[in-house]
Amino acid sequence: MSSNPPSAGSPAGPSIIKTGAQIIVDTLIEQGVETMFGYTGGVVLPLFDRLYDAPIRFIVPRHEQGGCHMADAYARASGKVGVILATSGPGACNLVTGLANAMMDSVPMVALTGQVRTELIGNDAFQEADTTGITRPVTKYNSIVKDIEDLQRTIREAFHIASTGRPGPVLVDVPVDVSVGKCAANGKFELKLPGYRIRTKGHGRQIQSVVEAINKSERPVLYVGGGVIIANATDALRALAEKANIPVTMTLMGLGSYDQRRPESLDMLGMHGSAYANYAVQECDLLIAVGARFDDRVTGRIANFAPHAKIVHIDIDPSSISKNVRVDIPVVGDAREILTDLAAVVEHRPRTEWFAQIAQWKAKFPFRYDRSGDRVKPQAVIEEVCRQTHNEAIITTGVGQHQMWTAQFYRFTRARQFISSGGLGTMGFGLPAAIGAQIARPDATVVDIDGDHSFNMTMTELATAVEHELPVKVCILSNSFMGMVRQWQELFYGKRYSKSYLKNPSYAKIAEALGAVGMTVDKKQDVPKAIEKMLAEKRPCVVDFKVDPEENVWPMVPAGKSLSEMDGLGILESMA
Repeated sequence: MSSNPPSAGSPAGPSIIKTGAQIIVDTLIEQGVETMFGYTGGVVLPLFDRLYDAPIRFIVPRHEQGGCHMADAYARASGKVGVILATSGPGACNLVTGLANAMMDSVPMVALTGQVRTELIGNDAFQEADTTGITRPVTKYNSIVKDIEDLQRTIREAFHIASTGRPGPVLVDVPVDVSVGKCAANGKFELKLPGYRIRTKGHGRQIQSVVEAINKSERPVLYVGGGVIIANATDALRALAEKANIPVTMTLMGLGSYDQRRPESLDMLGMHGSAYANYAVQECDLLIAVGARFDDRVTGRIANFAPHAKIVHIDIDPSSISKNVRVDIPVVGDAREILTDLAAVVEHRPRTEWFAQIAQWKAKFPFRYDRSGDRVKPQAVIEEVCRQTHNEAIITTGVGQHQMWTAQFYRFTRARQFISSGGLGTMGFGLPAAIGAQIARPDATVVDIDGDHSFNMTMTELATAVEHELPVKVCILSNSFMGMVRQWQELFYGKRYSKSYLKNPSYAKIAEALGAVGMTVDKKQDVPKAIEKMLAEKRPCVVDFKVDPEENVWPMVPAGKSLSEMDGLGILESMA
């Protein structure tokens, strides 16, 4: 979040005549921006000219979408607002996927886009696009500044809106005549957002109802999402789980909110979640959802979701309450405050029978894979990365089978450690996300566990990592298939692999051509040594692991089925 959030009553400074471009740069500095991402173009040249002398690190990606993903991951890894800048027309349009990704996953971002001169808007001018119209559905808020007098206030408001409540991307579109125009600018401002109110304190009566429900419950489950991480509520979550003795399951976005090495952890739930988490949700008598939105990949068939449970929903976004699943006790407010309040007064109960049942499920249905044979198994690569990084690396992923295997076989221990595209499911996210995370956390080991087809979409961003000497590591689980598509075609389309197979290039050679280290591994016995060498590299490093092409992700809840109707459990049992 912004280190200097705007607030009413800030002292007034002397008025100075500035260009719009200088006002933008000064306001970014005022908001604590140290790093931003973006791509130049005609109508943003005035702004880039002012950035030339600014104390802001600027990262130019190879494509605006990649830059948007970098800003997204920078925000997730740091907790600050990510900032992306693009020119008008195609530049702004290339941000749409990244903005939608950030919107779905509640990531605080500010996008600044250039626009043609105000008198040309609507005339199909060169590189003109209706940026605010195009991006309205994929931003928390957006606006076009047609009067330079509104510029400073609008950017300050953008940072406030992006970083408060349920965070999200905010876009400010700036015509070039506003950037080159001049006006008096000073430090005096006051937020005037009459329709924007954030409730952080939970209602006392609702909190008491939750306490009573927890104390009475025999089989409770905490179901936590990315909102716990956004709210910096992981310590409060652990305090509640330990005090009340409640098992914890996490969504994909919630991974890292609870140390998965602890016995209370049920790991991830949902379509490719653990069997023990899914069974626990289906058998619990109290489900406490915190910072989660009951996504369809989590609930399965809603009519059969948590059929025996009273449902509590804690969320800062009132529009999320009962949107997908009708809840019994809603609590609107900040997750950290509410969890802290709950932990202070709930009773401790042993719940011996409940944990014994969970232990049986864990023993019978752990995440497994076939370790026999000579092929490189993708799960084995992830386990080895986890072992050699001691559960401490920041992990990014693309989207597909590799993403699910990472969620299953890497054990996360802390918040902001797992960075992936959740709600939108954006292939190509992994590499630019690794770059953004490495910039945010320069001393951390950052590993992109990627699929070949996800990597194909944004592989040119490897040149960005090389240019800025970022030691990101990339493990490509290469099977030449669009893996998750192939798995569905195998299971539901009679193995008719229509257009899901593509011939891949030599990733090692591409890496070397771009100035990175490249390796290829096709023997299982070479996996540990390759990962050891990869982690020791000081330059960007890509390792192409040639994995079993027909490996599937198990368990799996088929579309339209309930969480208790998981495919693949017999296969997992046979591997014991």
